Amino acid sequence: MGPRNVFVTGGAGFIGSNFVYHLLDALPDTHVKVYDKLTYAGNMENFERVKANPRFSFVHGDICDVHAVSEAMRGSDMIVHFAAETHVDRSILVGVNPFIQTNIQGTVTLLEAAQKLGVERFLHVSTVEVYGNTAPSVSVRHQFLEDDSLNPLSPYASSKAAADRLAYSYWTTFKLPVVITRCVNNYGPYQYPEKQIPLFITNALQGRPLPVHGDGLNTRNWIHVEDHCRALLAILNAPADAVVGEVFNIGNDEEHNVIDNANAILRLVGVPSYYPSSSLISFIPDRQGAVRRLAVDATKLRERLNWTPQISFEDGLASTVQWYIENEAWLKHVLERGDTFLNDALNRGVDKA
Repeated sequence: MGPRNVFVTGGAGFIGSNFVYHLLDALPDTHVKVYDKLTYAGNMENFERVKANPRFSFVHGDICDVHAVSEAMRGSDMIVHFAAETHVDRSILVGVNPFIQTNIQGTVTLLEAAQKLGVERFLHVSTVEVYGNTAPSVSVRHQFLEDDSLNPLSPYASSKAAADRLAYSYWTTFKLPVVITRCVNNYGPYQYPEKQIPLFITNALQGRPLPVHGDGLNTRNWIHVEDHCRALLAILNAPADAVVGEVFNIGNDEEHNVIDNANAILRLVGVPSYYPSSSLISFIPDRQGAVRRLAVDATKLRERLNWTPQISFEDGLASTVQWYIENEAWLKHVLERGDTFLNDALNRGVDKA
């Protein structure tokens, strides 16, 4: 890919900010414009290493604002759409309206603007949550393929499934050059600590119990965010006839359950007693709409674009724990924001009796 202007929505979030770093490092002739509302998960501290880079710019805005999106997107060649409300628990406990507004209406606003401006590629970052449950009783396949039906189990996943299909419809109806990706669970630097791995790391570092839903055997594919970014870059670099109008799963063959992740993080932090009976593991009721197992087959991406994940879960988890240890100030500033939902999540396993 030659010199390009890439418009990244939700770029101040976890995956978005990692992708911005990756894009700027990998493509020295490319300018990256981040467009972000800076909700609870957006963080300008994520850009400390690039804020002075002349190829980086930032626009504070809402993807549901038609005029603001059209103005900010002007001059962009490629769109990478991360912006979304992303947490299953928030969609259940806080309410579904922000998910409908941002994930569905916001995506339509972006698609409309991109169509009018004639962009070269619109990369829509969806999620494997749209598939639902990979348990044998639900799916006869060991892993989901891109052409499997979508059976989302939570309001969050349902809103992402709607956005996913809307993006696809702009290709089939208007020939907007859309590519859709569905990635497995990410982990790595800059992840907001409401999600499982950074929440467990935060609590382990601060001596609070790690809250484990249900029996702790809910299982996911896990991928380091850098491997996800490499996949997205490969899609941006690919010839249009290889990717446009396509859906690509992004994942690996490493599956790990919640209790194993909790134990691994306690070991990495240096907690000597890491058995399930440990006082630093607290079993709590499973959440509504829980997906028991979620796994995908990424053969299509591997074969078509020669992409393979490079970071093992063991190595990636160790480097992620170390990042949070070394970036204590970043974590401290996030926790000081006073996010009630996050505070409740961090203390969910604490015995209040």
